[in-house]
Amino acid sequence: MKLEDEARHKSEDVSNAVLAEVVLALQRRIEVNRRFDIPYLAGYSEDGRTVYIDRHLPRTMTWQGQPVELAPFLVTHEIVEKSLLDQLRLHYLHAHQIALRTERDAVRAAGVSWRAYQALMKRNEKSIDEEKVRAVPRDLDLTPYRDLEDFPVLDRLIKAAG
Repeated sequence: MKLEDEARHKSEDVSNAVLAEVVLALQRRIEVNRRFDIPYLAGYSEDGRTVYIDRHLPRTMTWQGQPVELAPFLVTHEIVEKSLLDQLRLHYLHAHQIALRTERDAVRAAGVSWRAYQALMKRNEKSIDEEKVRAVPRDLDLTPYRDLEDFPVLDRLIKAAG
């Protein structure tokens, strides 16, 4: 698809329709992989071409009686975060804040309650101390764990990927 064809809504204002197009455009550019254990529910490959979503996270949530796919919001977060880390060399905490706000706006633009979405994520986020990391992708970008100096998790990820 050509770039011109991706941007169908021409608005410089804050627009749910434009943000929905952005979310779709991001999804088209990466592969989603759900076969691994990923602390904090999602992560990305070193080259940014794959977003890993924890294999235990449900694929959908129900909102107002309708199923809502979760991957588009997680993909949006992970790709924004990875881009800011790699292209602008931001610290993980800063990149994560911008990515989280982008994710929140994407959820809201889809007509879903951020509070309900966050509640689902929190229910599925395993306590990092209890996480049984068995299957880890060899190319998982470990920058977030390094930047946060989360050495126990980093050690478990490296051993499981080995």
